Amino acid sequence: MTGSNWPIRHVSVVAGVLLTLAIPSSAQAKPSDKPQTQQNGSPGGSADKDQKAEKSDQKEVDTEHLFGFTEGADAGEKGEQEVVIDTVTRVSKRRDGPGPSTYRVLETRFAYQFNPIDKLSIEFSAFGTLRRQRNIVDLDDKSYGTFDGVSMEVKYQFLKGTKEQPLGLALEVRPRFTRILPVEGNGANIFDLESLLQIDVQVVPDKLWYGSNISFEPAAGRQRGGGPGYRSSTFLWSNVLVGRIGENTYFGPEVRYLRGYEGIFLNQLESEALTVGPALHHRFTEKIWLTAAYAGQVWGRDADPTLAGRALGLNQFERHNVRVKFGMEF
Repeated sequence: MTGSNWPIRHVSVVAGVLLTLAIPSSAQAKPSDKPQTQQNGSPGGSADKDQKAEKSDQKEVDTEHLFGFTEGADAGEKGEQEVVIDTVTRVSKRRDGPGPSTYRVLETRFAYQFNPIDKLSIEFSAFGTLRRQRNIVDLDDKSYGTFDGVSMEVKYQFLKGTKEQPLGLALEVRPRFTRILPVEGNGANIFDLESLLQIDVQVVPDKLWYGSNISFEPAAGRQRGGGPGYRSSTFLWSNVLVGRIGENTYFGPEVRYLRGYEGIFLNQLESEALTVGPALHHRFTEKIWLTAAYAGQVWGRDADPTLAGRALGLNQFERHNVRVKFGMEF
């Protein structure tokens, strides 16, 4: 994990001062051509400690949460644990007729992650939803908050990006049970399974990183109360480039391309969208971090003939998305 190592450097300096003060005055009065050694026989004890501190400063940046909506390839080491609060807000769809309209969905995920072995992480999550929609095309007016299901995420890292070998590669599988249709907001029993290929590259060591995700997510189920069946699938390709703008702060642009389909195998295209926005990551300490990102739809279209010529792909997607993710490692 990344973070500031200034306590190690200060301890090294203090240790060097104490070692100097502890040298007997008789030894100082009789200089010798031989280099001073520690009890283990290694010359320059203070220099050795400084070198160790310098190596500690060069610890690799953890890319897992570095990229906004895009996920980095790092998966952690055996014994590591983490808690995460991850909130995504989706805002604005096409208005249905005159008068004010509202579409605002706030989804919060509470997650616990642990690493049973190196390069393998397992995460359990519970979801909550707040929704308000009014005067939106093809959607009923609704306003409520509710529990929205659970998920498990299993991730394995095949390659770890370093200065010598800059490519990171991981595969993550996310089975989830949800109680709410993501667009309509109707009650349902839905199972979806997202498969996510995660890639990151150290473009400039310790200064610039590139991240990319390719995702396929089929979903199937039925609306509650004897409602119709539900079949859908989503394809996502996201790309982000972030640079270090402070000791523990990273910032850069993110571009995402999404396609929404009716049917679980990308059967019939309903909407496509291109979003652009900034991504920010900051570590308050070595163990506490925050990621924030915005994605605004700049291009899109809906396949429905009645919406031909209308701007953006708003049947399956929104105009604006905001993500705020806070985590603590232990």
